[in-house]
Amino acid sequence: MQTCTQLQTMAVAFRQICEDTDKTPWVPLGDFMNDFFDNFADRREELVKDSIEVSVSLAPELQRWAVFCAASVEYLCAKYELPCPAWVHDAAYAPLAEAWFFSPAAERNPRVRERYERETPEEFKRRNIYCGNKVYVSKREAAAELRLKLSA
Repeated sequence: MQTCTQLQTMAVAFRQICEDTDKTPWVPLGDFMNDFFDNFADRREELVKDSIEVSVSLAPELQRWAVFCAASVEYLCAKYELPCPAWVHDAAYAPLAEAWFFSPAAERNPRVRERYERETPEEFKRRNIYCGNKVYVSKREAAAELRLKLSA
């Protein structure tokens, strides 16, 4: 975990995912999201600019997370109108050979699968990752949207 003055960049998050494979990747990714959406929202470009480090010998599960991280950066840059760093287009983050659905129910339920295929942002779909449209939601932005709807 980073101190409150250190940035939890995507590069740091991916390094932590690789270093502690016993824990869920969502902890370092959640720390990244906290910095991106709240703690250092004024430094978003800096949070995504550094490439994540991948090696040829990276385990397939970690390679999948590397591709997810690249798709995440591309998605967030598009959504928040940030310059997209060139590293996300590197061949190391090419589409996965097999589709990866974040919900195990997608394997058993065609309706769940179809929803993920329909709702997942293009930056993830192009890489054969299906995570739906709520994987990166800012709680503050969602609350503000809800307040607007309720006041209308």
